Amino acid sequence: MRLLPALLLGLLVAGPAWAGDLAVSLKTPSGKPVAEAVVTVALAPGVPRMPIKFPWAYRMAQKDMSFSPFVLVVPVGAEVAFPNFDPVLHHVYSFSPAKPFELKLYGRDETRRVKFDRLGIVAVGCNIHDDMTGYIRVVDTPFAAKTNAAGEAVITGLPAGPITFTVWHPYLKAPRNEVAHTAVIPGAGAARQGLMIDLRAPPMKHGGY
Repeated sequence: MRLLPALLLGLLVAGPAWAGDLAVSLKTPSGKPVAEAVVTVALAPGVPRMPIKFPWAYRMAQKDMSFSPFVLVVPVGAEVAFPNFDPVLHHVYSFSPAKPFELKLYGRDETRRVKFDRLGIVAVGCNIHDDMTGYIRVVDTPFAAKTNAAGEAVITGLPAGPITFTVWHPYLKAPRNEVAHTAVIPGAGAARQGLMIDLRAPPMKHGGY
């Protein structure tokens, strides 16, 4: 009789056998790939909440007078490291409602950490170097990915059937910088979505689109 709870837990961790993938490709109207966009799929109502752990580092470094990565995705409750690899002092802060914080002056090879315990978007800046900007997207779903330099992102392990997914980018021309789309996840393989999104012109430091 004790085997039943263990079996159910194993099924929840492994995910459904009929899981498929969502493959998203983003381009601007001029055909350029859109990197640093966050694609998310919300958990369906009633799905048990499990601890979320993404395979990438929860770290936003200061390097070459920029935040790296420019966009970071973390789960609610994650602790993010802010190492300074520049030969100058930085003063990292955010006024965003999701997580206002301040890391006063610290130098090269020093690291500060902040826990992000609320869902939302956190814009990060440096109080000394105004052109340094980064963004942290805090999510409550394990189904999240960020587009690479080719504008592509893949979310794996989705249950088969219709879904709604959200695309967010800090320069996206849309309310709250995000748009929603629908797709049908197959029982095996991937639902492929090629989308065109329009972006505002970013600061030249981060490149143009």
